[in-house]
Amino acid sequence: MNVLLWVVFPYLSIAVLVGGLIWRYRYDKFGWTTRSSQLYESAVLRWGSPMFHFGVLMVLIGHVGGLVIPKSWTEAVGITEHTYHLMAVFVGTVAGFCTLIGMAILIARRRLTGPVFAATTKNDKAMYVVLAAVIVLGLWATLRANVAGDGYDYRETVSPWFRSLFYLSPDPEIMPGVPIGFRIHVLAAFALFAFWPFTRLVHAFSAPVGYLTRPYVPYRSRDPRPGLRASRPGWEGPPKLPTRPGRDRG
Repeated sequence: MNVLLWVVFPYLSIAVLVGGLIWRYRYDKFGWTTRSSQLYESAVLRWGSPMFHFGVLMVLIGHVGGLVIPKSWTEAVGITEHTYHLMAVFVGTVAGFCTLIGMAILIARRRLTGPVFAATTKNDKAMYVVLAAVIVLGLWATLRANVAGDGYDYRETVSPWFRSLFYLSPDPEIMPGVPIGFRIHVLAAFALFAFWPFTRLVHAFSAPVGYLTRPYVPYRSRDPRPGLRASRPGWEGPPKLPTRPGRDRG
């Protein structure tokens, strides 16, 4: 069971993530989009979207720092375990709640705004369920271990196991000793990775690199056409009627 949960399942999720992204890019380029609903409603979106994306970005940075960077490296630059722990818990909790509140606003907007709800697919609903589960489980594990409990240093267990996957030398025996909240959170996160390429979340792997090198887009006025009266710049008064030469105007 340990090998199945902490070796087979993570590698399978990563394989589906990479393979799904390649498949989606090759065969569904037009679907590689967020299917934005800003056209239907923008007032609520203006609040929920920045909060959600800010929270996700901070959570991502925190996870990269905690899982990828070894504990010895942070201590080598003078960051003690106590300082790192306080920063991680405070920033991680704030970022997690920002993500959760922002997503709650987006879900409420999607449900209560008729045109937005009509454009919501079953895939979108499933994505929100999985994403919400990952966020809630992460917050629950953090608060349960570090606020209600005596604290837990996941960089001693979860981080070495996570890095061992990329060293191609997985160590599944580490994870059974990890608190249950962190284990469920990890499994839910890998399930999200496998689901990722087939949802609107795929836009996270897009970057507007082409904007840096693409040529300018020229905008020109419409060419005058024969038979059409040219437009007058500004106010020039009504046009003057032509007169025939040699005719008495009296």
